[in-house]
Amino acid sequence: MWIVRPARHEDLAGIEKLATAHGARVSTLPQSRDKLSEKIDHSQRSLAGDPALADRERFLFVLEDSGTGRIHGTAGIDARAGNGQPFYNYRRDELIHASHELDVAKHVAVLYPTHELTGKTLLCSFTIDPDLRDTEAFELLSRSRLLFIDRHRERFSDQVVVEIQGVQTEEGDAPFWDSLGRHFFHMDFATADYYSGVKTKTFIAELMPPNPIYVTLLSDAAQAAISEPHEAAARTCQLLEREGFRVGQHIDIFDGGPVLEARTDELTSITRRRNKTARRGEGSRGVRYLVANGDSESFRCSLTNVSDGLGDVVRLNTTIADQLGVSDGDDLVLVAL
Repeated sequence: MWIVRPARHEDLAGIEKLATAHGARVSTLPQSRDKLSEKIDHSQRSLAGDPALADRERFLFVLEDSGTGRIHGTAGIDARAGNGQPFYNYRRDELIHASHELDVAKHVAVLYPTHELTGKTLLCSFTIDPDLRDTEAFELLSRSRLLFIDRHRERFSDQVVVEIQGVQTEEGDAPFWDSLGRHFFHMDFATADYYSGVKTKTFIAELMPPNPIYVTLLSDAAQAAISEPHEAAARTCQLLEREGFRVGQHIDIFDGGPVLEARTDELTSITRRRNKTARRGEGSRGVRYLVANGDSESFRCSLTNVSDGLGDVVRLNTTIADQLGVSDGDDLVLVAL
């Protein structure tokens, strides 16, 4: 049985294995054991409501096989993108270059460095075993975060953004970075991406040019990569678009990947979720649902078939209820798979 729950320190080895298992950048998890440990600690303090983390809350969840205890995926939420620091992107725009004398007017694509998405809620740190990408566990891991947001709306922004991994070669190079960032940072993409995960973001402001970038001056490969997702992120994009996310005007400052944006109140998992009261029982028939229970440290989400009872009561199989920590009379949140 698949369970999504908050990460614990005993999950560190499993999370580290996921973070280092992929050659290409398919996650924002830092590939450093110490930084992963800090990330888990930050999440636990955020869940506990540590006042020292006000407006800097970050949450990390894991996908666990309850039968084996093995960790198969991670998914995170930053309550406020940037976590107290600027959250950098490029914003796509156009300039019109015109000459009345020559009767020429040309639209020219430009990229403006910006941190205007700072403070929006950010979905991040999504990693899952490759063999689970075409299973319902993939959807459970991604969408469970939205049910957590719904149960704690006061902690999050009214807008949610997601940076999608951009185009990379099989060797792990990024055409967008090679045509732009490399000239100012004097390092390859993998090194810059590593630093972005383990250091503060101030080095971006210190080294990235503050002026608009004319897209036509970039290589053809870099221009083609702008706002294009990594092939490994295609399934993620499809799922998020079904949730109501749309490609906005912003792109990732490192690899040029798209940034998806949505209003929290309009997300499918939130608009279609149903609040029910639990009743433990036998059997699990009916519609397939994501079922979430508990708050903060006790949050749990899983997939199961449930049968609606009278009114606001829903019957939940005893085994499933035990895994979710559900007692009779508990409040549940359900959304169809």
